[in-house]
Amino acid sequence: MFAHVTIRVSDRAESERFYRTVLTVLGIEPTHDTPDLVAWDDFALIAADADHPPTRHLHIGFVAASRGAVDAFWQTGVAAGYEDAGEPGERTQYRPDYYGAFLRDPDGNSIEAVHHADTRAGGHIDHLWTGVSDLARAEAFYTTIARWAGLRPGSRWEGGVQVAGAWATFSLIADGRAPTTGLHLAFPAPDRATVADFHRGALAAGYRDHGAPGPRPHYGEGYFAAYVLDPDGTNVESVLRGG
Repeated sequence: MFAHVTIRVSDRAESERFYRTVLTVLGIEPTHDTPDLVAWDDFALIAADADHPPTRHLHIGFVAASRGAVDAFWQTGVAAGYEDAGEPGERTQYRPDYYGAFLRDPDGNSIEAVHHADTRAGGHIDHLWTGVSDLARAEAFYTTIARWAGLRPGSRWEGGVQVAGAWATFSLIADGRAPTTGLHLAFPAPDRATVADFHRGALAAGYRDHGAPGPRPHYGEGYFAAYVLDPDGTNVESVLRGG
């Protein structure tokens, strides 16, 4: 589902320490590390600045290979002094075989390790939950870009709408929580035409431009992308790598 998810952090060193501590236990190791950014395949963090606030009010569920890995994630995080947000256990309200545990990252985001029978293959992020200010407006945006981002409708409940990719899911939540800030979502595209259509279609529907289709060689050879903003200001990207 995600080419990558990037968060902004108020303290780069402290947040990197947190994620290295708890993700290593899940067998997730950094794949890119520079003074500006550290990434674990489809998840990355970068420092906040005056123009880019820290990511807050976000929930990320990371794939765990087993229930034991979920336990180790939580135990390691708590032992390192990080905030407990829910001890390991079954969460049958999500699905009968759902087993998860929760911590808070240094900026207060909810970070989970989760194991279930449909656990994602080929990526580290199982799901995201983001707060939105207006559920209908947020859903309309993601419905608009769905054909180019590879999204399809998922579950619905009062105050929440889920969209799904091949494995991972992404939920929009308007249940009284604050909207998520400082988030960047990138969806993979199969070709440059899809990137251009994503950008053209979003602008035609009245959404805000954040970067026209074109090469971004500073991100890598063959990196071709376009950017728009969702109704809550999340930076949403369509990207072709190596094309």
